[in-house]
Parts: sequence; C-alpha cells; structure tokens
Amino acid sequence: MTVFEYNNDIIVVDAGLMFPEEDTLGVDFVIPDMTYLINNRDKVKAVIITHGHEDHTGALPFLLKEIDVPVYGTPLTLGLVKEKLREHKLEDAELIPVMPRDTVRIGAFSIEFVRVTHSIVDGVGLGITTPLGLVVHTGDFKLDPTPVDGQLMDFHRFAEYGERGTLLLLSDSTNAEKGGFTYSEKEVRRAFEDIFSNNTGRIIIATFASNIHRIQQAIDVAVKYGRKVILCGRSIVSNTQIALSLGYLRIPKDTWLKLEDLKNLQDHEAVIITTGSQGEPMSVLSRIATDEHKQIKIKEGDTVVLSAKMIPGNERSIGKIINHLFRRGASVIYEKVSEVHVSGHASKEELKLMLNLIKPKYFMPVHGEYRHLIYHSMLAKKMDIPKENIFIMKNGDVLELSDSEARKSGNINAGRIYIDGKGYGDVEEMVLRDRLRLAHDGIVLILLAIEKVTGTIISGPEIISRGFVFEDASQEIISNVKELLTSTISGLERELLSDSSLLKAKLRSTLKKYLRDTMERRPMIMPIIIEV
Repeated sequence: MTVFEYNNDIIVVDAGLMFPEEDTLGVDFVIPDMTYLINNRDKVKAVIITHGHEDHTGALPFLLKEIDVPVYGTPLTLGLVKEKLREHKLEDAELIPVMPRDTVRIGAFSIEFVRVTHSIVDGVGLGITTPLGLVVHTGDFKLDPTPVDGQLMDFHRFAEYGERGTLLLLSDSTNAEKGGFTYSEKEVRRAFEDIFSNNTGRIIIATFASNIHRIQQAIDVAVKYGRKVILCGRSIVSNTQIALSLGYLRIPKDTWLKLEDLKNLQDHEAVIITTGSQGEPMSVLSRIATDEHKQIKIKEGDTVVLSAKMIPGNERSIGKIINHLFRRGASVIYEKVSEVHVSGHASKEELKLMLNLIKPKYFMPVHGEYRHLIYHSMLAKKMDIPKENIFIMKNGDVLELSDSEARKSGNINAGRIYIDGKGYGDVEEMVLRDRLRLAHDGIVLILLAIEKVTGTIISGPEIISRGFVFEDASQEIISNVKELLTSTISGLERELLSDSSLLKAKLRSTLKKYLRDTMERRPMIMPIIIEV
C-alpha cells in the first residue's frame, strides 16, 4: 500500500496482504495498519489497484469498511476484487473499470493507466501527474516479449514518460537480486508439452488461482493432447468463471468437465487443475496428498505438477506434500527439477531497461524484501542516478517532494494488523508472544479455592498442565509442585491470602523459580483462585 498526498487530496495505490510467518501462530493473514488513512478519511479520494494479486488487493475489504471511496482498476482486477468484497458483504462498493491508456482526474492528481506484463492478466503501471511533476509507479511487471494473451507491455508510453521528464520512479524490486532476464510465460508451455507427451496417466497441475495465463496454457496443452480438464478448488473455479465471463480465458466446448465426471474418464484423458502449490494445509492438493480427498485418490501412474514458485517460508510444508505424493505412487514435478514455473517479476537487465526508459530525477525501489530494495538501489547507482536521489523507505516513512528537493520527512504510525478469523486488530503482539510461549513451553494451571474473609484454603492447590509434561507419566513432578505451593501458602500472612491478586503473583513467582531451577523450563503459569 502506497499513499500519495497533496494538500487535501490522498490517493491510495494498492491495499494488499501478506501471509503469516512461522512466529505468527494462528494468524490467517497480515494487513497494513491503516490508522493514518482512517484519521484522514476526509482527504482520501480513491483507491487505485494495479493488478489482482492478493498482496495488492487483500486488505481492500478492511479499508472500505472504514472509508467509503471509489476503487479504480482494470476489468479482471475488479472482477476478482468484487468477489472478495462480496464475501465481506460490501456489494455496494463503487468499482470503476478503466483500460490501459485511460486517464482519470482525482483531486490534484491525474492518473494514466499503462499496460504491463506480469503473472496475472490485466496488470497496469501508473503515470501520476501531480502539481510538482510526474510520478511513475510500475506496479508488478516483467518485460515479456511473447505474453500468452498477446498483450505487450506499453513500452512506448513508458519511453514517453522518460522524454517528458519524470520526477520520481517507484519500481518493482522483487527480482532485483536475479541476473539477466526473466523467461517469458510461454516457456512454461514447452515444459507442459514435454510432460503431457511423456505421460499416459492422469496429470494434476497445482498453481495459483489467480494465474489465468498458467491456467490457459494448461488448458491449451490439454486440448492439444486430447484431454479433458477438471478444475478443483473454490478459488480456482471462481477466478476461472470470472476470467471466462470477461473474455480473458478461452476454454473449448466440452473441455471443462465437473469433478464427478472424473470417474468416467480414462487416465490418459484427464487433467486436474487445482490449488495448493504452497502446501496450504486445507487446500485440495494437500487433501489429495494425505488421502483425505473424497473424490481424488492418488494412484500409480499419476503425475503431479507444482507450477508455482516455492514462496520463502513454505518450503517445509511443500516438501511434506511432495513426499506424501511420492509415497502414494505419483511422479512429482516441481520448480527445482523442471521449468514448470517462471517468475512474473523483472530481473536485473529488465530493471535497468526500465530505469533507462524513465530516466527519473528521484528513485524509490518498492516491493520485495529489504535486500531487494538494496540491490535495486545499487542498479540505479550504476545507471548514474545520484546516491542522494535514491530513497530506500521503510513502512511508515514519508518521502516529501517539493519544488527544490526530495527528502525523508519523518514517518507516520504504520505496522501490521494481524487478522485471525473475522477479527480486525484483536491479535496484538502480546497475544502472539503468549501463543509462542504456549507452543514452546506449554501452560500450567494452579486451581485454588479459598474462603474470602478468613483466607482459609477450602480445596487445592490442584495442578493441570498442557504441553508442559504428560501428567500421567509425571506424577512425581506434579506431587512436588503441589507440596511446594501448599508450603508456600501455609507460610503466608492472612492479609496476603485474602488478596487474590497478591496471592496469584506469589504463586506464579514461586512456581516459575522452581521450574526454572529444577527443569530449565518456562511454561506459562496461570493461577486461578476461586473465592467463596
């Protein structure tokens, strides 16, 4: 999410999510902290979406619940967004379709949409004319000379921006550490044809539900080799239907069959396209791999193709699925052993070409991780952009442009909002720390009933543990803990016994010290005192 502000006008470019990391236990996904926008809601005039990937659209429902503004995007992008908003009961949101080369005026900004090629159809970059000059935002892009849909990137418009003079360039850095050029999406078709021509069993292809080009190529190759296609997974079926209705996907008649038709097909006639390329636990591929899918069972002769990049952090879960599939007799083909995936992001030579086309005065690398921003800035220096004109920004940093200079100008409150279920902002850092402690060391409950007035113990202390020690096998430990706590309580003054908060603190500190000294363990300790 990038915010552009001039006087009393704000436009927002993209509103994405990221997926949880290993230490964000129980979190479904993460979105930007949008407090600044909510506090300045009267200034916000519109949201511009560059393309339909979730890391650029996933936070949109949460933003629109707070701020009612129009959303601009290309037809497929808005088609995918509309489905997402429907899930959040935001059917009345104002969605305004635009086409490449269209220009819209929003407050102080004039925004032109420029076609780019990416791993999803209908991606655009932005030429944003401001009172101070032109700002170019590339969105996610690569320079694909042979795109699947034949829609080339609009090099001419980007070159015109360079001739006109660009004040600031924001450019995609995701592949900035990768040398050379990124392969064309059509290279994947060659790998698919090789797989189809050498296998007579069923073929199962797992890819991202939004990768319409990849789905199209799988369908085209299936048709070439006389196979029928079965789409499996709610998101991939939904996205395919949206792309079909908008004319972005072509499926010959009688090629797309329902899942229940699978039993009527010979193995050499079937192709299943599904989700789960990242090892998601509840995905179709995961359920197939663990033999939990009701209708699709892996058998000898099946070929499973993971046509997607292993996103960092997902390697272990993807590896488990690959192992499960091999155990059940399938042959598994993935990125490390075959060219079944190409990136949607520009590599070094393409990034240098974009810098040459735009020739910006100031440069701000965006997207990717911090190391990617550094690599991109190094490229910009080689392209003779002065070091002082390159800005590597952290979340919340403000880049201020004036008639005479560009400079970092403080920062605003920014960070991450953790989404768990349907809650918004109710999973704080403290909650995550507690979850980590529970995961690593377990929990010990101390149950105690006391007489409120006199402080006399009526029952307890009883000890219950989870994830700490197995109670049936550790009666000696539990017994020692009970004796320790009983001894501690009996030695306390009456005033302390009658104050439950002080008593809890004393029990917690006593048990914490004992477990640390005797077992070198640090479980979460929760005294529960019932006063009667």
